[in-house]
Amino acid sequence: MEPQPERALPSITLAAYVRLLRGNRNFRRLWVAQIVSEIGDWFYTLSIYTLLLQLTGHPSSVALALVLQVLPQTFVGPTAGVVNDRLRRKHVMIAADLARFVIVLSMLLVRSASMVWLVYPLLLAETVMAAFFEPARNSVIPNIAARGEVLIANTLSSATWSVNLLIGASVGGIVAAFFGRDAVFVLNALSFLASALLIRGMRFTEPHAESAAPLRARDLVDYSPVLEGIRYIGSHRTILPTVFAKAGELMIGPSWVIFTVLGAHDFAVHWRNINPAGAAMLGMSILLGGRGLGALFGPIVSARWAGRSDRRLQLGILFGYLIIALGYGTLGVSRSVWMAAACALLAHAGGSTVWVFSTTLLQLHTDDRFRGRVFSADLGFAMFTIAAGAYVCGRLMDAGISARSVAIYTGLVMLIPAALWAMATRMGADRAANTSVGSVER
Repeated sequence: MEPQPERALPSITLAAYVRLLRGNRNFRRLWVAQIVSEIGDWFYTLSIYTLLLQLTGHPSSVALALVLQVLPQTFVGPTAGVVNDRLRRKHVMIAADLARFVIVLSMLLVRSASMVWLVYPLLLAETVMAAFFEPARNSVIPNIAARGEVLIANTLSSATWSVNLLIGASVGGIVAAFFGRDAVFVLNALSFLASALLIRGMRFTEPHAESAAPLRARDLVDYSPVLEGIRYIGSHRTILPTVFAKAGELMIGPSWVIFTVLGAHDFAVHWRNINPAGAAMLGMSILLGGRGLGALFGPIVSARWAGRSDRRLQLGILFGYLIIALGYGTLGVSRSVWMAAACALLAHAGGSTVWVFSTTLLQLHTDDRFRGRVFSADLGFAMFTIAAGAYVCGRLMDAGISARSVAIYTGLVMLIPAALWAMATRMGADRAANTSVGSVER
């Protein structure tokens, strides 16, 4: 599906978000499910990372946890894409949520340093479920929202993710500090159960499942559908570079290690009656809160500018990369937790814009029967660079390089995807122009 000639379309206003939520029952249920599960996730992530840093003392333990939370999605992605293109994606989401309910409850078994090893297989299992859930959620948006509502839905979902991060990181630090990690694990497990119940109440058609052949066990190891998906991606000049756009957000992996270490060592918040572990979690909470605010306002502002223009969506991705570079470059010289939070805000305003705009471009230009495979590839490439970035970051810090220096290096490295995206979209525009000229001449 190639891009159609663009028309001048009105910018996106606040009223558009309100209309979507009031008038679209399916999206409203998916949105509420996102709220409850993501707030629980941020409670949980904060507790897991600080637990590992406390029990092991090594930043690389946090990096390893992040690797296990993201890298398996790269390898599971091809199978997840095939499953999502053969089964009802609603059922895939429900099954993944119920499995994660059990997995997160099992974290209660980690009671001492001798049990830390259990965190890693549980994170791995949870990641596998996320590899099935996330492509399904992205794929159903065009099924439950009109074409003109797709960017609105994605922007609202991104803004919600950001608010959830802000609430989950801020409140989660307080809950963990005063009530303990067990309470956090129970709340997160219950959030997945609530999400499954909300998604169960959605009612919408899924054309890909109605026309697909029944899924058999041997289909899970048959890679011909994967190769078909690769050929499909390679034949579309808009989809091909866009499926790598999230992978260009090279700061996501390092950010978790950087924020954890800065929160614990440079910006711990020593309130009265708060122990060192609680002070570290509160410092990290403030940094993540800044990240959440940036991710909230970035796409809201940029979507109003972009409207439904493919070209502006592509330019927004380029600007997003450059803003990330600026934010992380200045994070390393921050002198207070609030200045550091402001740098995180700036950087992740750009990062969230890249995420939302690339998702929207893929949804608008991908046929329904390929959407599961395209979004599994999109997520898989992103998870690979997140895992690689986290691993390299952890090793650098273990070798004695400060978190501040790693933040500056991360900002500089972000100039690479900016340059690659500029070249890819320029070449795509040139090919489109040449094609148009050739058509006129003929």
